[in-house]
Amino acid sequence: MKLIDISREAFTSPNYDDDPQPKYKWFKKISGGSEYNLSIIGMTPHTGTHIDAPLHYIPNGASIAQCPIEKCYGSCTVVTISGILTGEDMDKLLPYCKKRLLIHGNGKAALELSAARVLTENGIVLVGTDAVSISFPEQDEAVHRELLSNGTLILENLYLDGVLDGTYILNAFPLKMDGVEASPVRAVLMQRE
Repeated sequence: MKLIDISREAFTSPNYDDDPQPKYKWFKKISGGSEYNLSIIGMTPHTGTHIDAPLHYIPNGASIAQCPIEKCYGSCTVVTISGILTGEDMDKLLPYCKKRLLIHGNGKAALELSAARVLTENGIVLVGTDAVSISFPEQDEAVHRELLSNGTLILENLYLDGVLDGTYILNAFPLKMDGVEASPVRAVLMQRE
């Protein structure tokens, strides 16, 4: 089995708009006389490659700990697309896709609201992108709400450089953090050799 890491490094990953930069500091260091190293990390749960839970945009929505983890593992389709994707684009694409769809758009592809509706109507359980957000700014809230209120998880800020279009097994489990609207993940594609 070949493993392809499609996660971005957390501390150097691009951030969404005015999200704070992640940082860490040493709490204890061996070089400072401690018996072990221990660091403290400060970041939003949207740092680097991450999954959005319904709570991100839905009042009283499910937290990341409440999301069904089976949505984060299984057959997925990687497709290379550029620009703003419409519902018509999705109608043409979905017959060839698994229930988990990863969009490779060099950080420039985005879903329009009509595309999000087609995804939810067709039972897509997870949609991912290599952009910092699944949609362009003018429809960001509407697209997130459409997907998350209909049970489609959003996997953002993937690193898909060099990944060929096709079918893979996705493994992108979030941390179990109750009451939190998102979680960083170590996203990996698995492919039979």
